Amino acid sequence: MTTELSLIEPSELKLLLAEAKVTLIDVREVVEYASENIPSGINIPLSNFSYEKLPETSQPIVLYCQTGRRSQQAAQKLLATGFNIQQLRGGMNAWKEAGYKTKINQNAPISLMRQVQIVAGSLVFLGTILGVLVSPLFLIMSGFVGAGLVFAGVTNTCALGMLLAKLPYNQRA
Repeated sequence: MTTELSLIEPSELKLLLAEAKVTLIDVREVVEYASENIPSGINIPLSNFSYEKLPETSQPIVLYCQTGRRSQQAAQKLLATGFNIQQLRGGMNAWKEAGYKTKINQNAPISLMRQVQIVAGSLVFLGTILGVLVSPLFLIMSGFVGAGLVFAGVTNTCALGMLLAKLPYNQRA
């Protein structure tokens, strides 16, 4: 049983995928996976990730996300269980930087980041307009959203993004 996470480079993963010697798991949310993914990857979002959801395989498992942060969290859940786990160094971003192909779905919902920007921007705008026209107390809404965005930037977690990911139109693969 291993307790240390090993990293795999995009070039090494590409060779293993070509030889069908690895099981690739994408831990990004459904909407992210639906819009673009590494071909042959299986989506098991970190928000409901557990070892019970992994496919039956004797092959090594490689986890990836956009940058590597979420796949590292998923890997930590699995290391103590004895699974042969590796993580794609740099995630999807590194895969694309290496020039490897991804599967893109033009009909997927807009990205979670754009959804967060639209919702947060709308709430700030609405709070400001209502604060000027109705009551200055509505400015609290704009301040609350601003504080949430600062928190998201500092912690690299976004509660609004996690909430939006759970909406039905973001659950379609």
